[in-house]
Amino acid sequence: MASLQAHLAVWFTKWRVKRRLKGCRDYRVARAILRPLPYKIPASVRITPANVNGIPGEWVESPNSTDTVLLYLHGGGYFGCSAETHRPVTVWFALHGFRVFAPNYRLAPENPFPAAVDDAVAAYRGLLAEMHPTQRIVVAGDSAGGGLALSLMLALRAAGTPLPAAATLFSPWTDLAATGESLRTNARRCAMFNGEDIGPSAHYYLGNGDPRNPLASPLYADLSGLPPLLIHVGVDECLRDDSTRVAEKARAAGVRVELKIWPVVPHAWQLALQILPEARQSLRESSEFLRKHAAAGKAGGVGLGQHA
Repeated sequence: MASLQAHLAVWFTKWRVKRRLKGCRDYRVARAILRPLPYKIPASVRITPANVNGIPGEWVESPNSTDTVLLYLHGGGYFGCSAETHRPVTVWFALHGFRVFAPNYRLAPENPFPAAVDDAVAAYRGLLAEMHPTQRIVVAGDSAGGGLALSLMLALRAAGTPLPAAATLFSPWTDLAATGESLRTNARRCAMFNGEDIGPSAHYYLGNGDPRNPLASPLYADLSGLPPLLIHVGVDECLRDDSTRVAEKARAAGVRVELKIWPVVPHAWQLALQILPEARQSLRESSEFLRKHAAAGKAGGVGLGQHA
């Protein structure tokens, strides 16, 4: 059963975000709308600006951080948000045992596809160059960042680069062609998006490119050989089918997938962890999943070429 806070969050998000995004075709206006409320960093957390293999970003660490490195890819439709806006999530992971690197990958439309993929790949390779073993690297992302996490792994696989131990995807945007049935059926229920706006917003990132390019829309990719995936999505989200269909396709390709569909919660509810018990629960489950697979890789002595 969903919490009262979740119901209130849906109302608040519809008022603060959805009504303002409806029909918006100016990415600068949409960027401002998508920017979340300010977040106070806990005193025990250290945030350090950094450059990993030419990609700017920040390390987020706490006294609880171990040698497991999380590459966190923020959402924002490929045109908005940043490592800073997603600190509620990256700080949570740092407080729960991870060293987190959150890159500020280049944003569209100034830097269209495949700039974000190239930057994610460069950041990951930079972590490898810093001698972080792949069995101690995990990846996570929300919305566009969740889709980018899949695109990253597809690009790494194609290049023969070892893959991370596991990945967690929060409501990933996997179909920029906007063919999911939930875009229509959840158009009114979704707290954040208007289904008819998803396809047009993809043009910020794609320009005139093919929305079914597998590196832009992982739903259309061969997903075989990917590491274990955990996917969390809300039942009422416009992007629900981006998660359910990619989970089904990954399972059919032999990938271990855990899919959880949450009632009521708004898109990217993990950012509201200070008020939503569902956010804290989602992040707890994600932390446990990523730790489990990183620890299994370490215990098993997995070589660097495990998923190559």
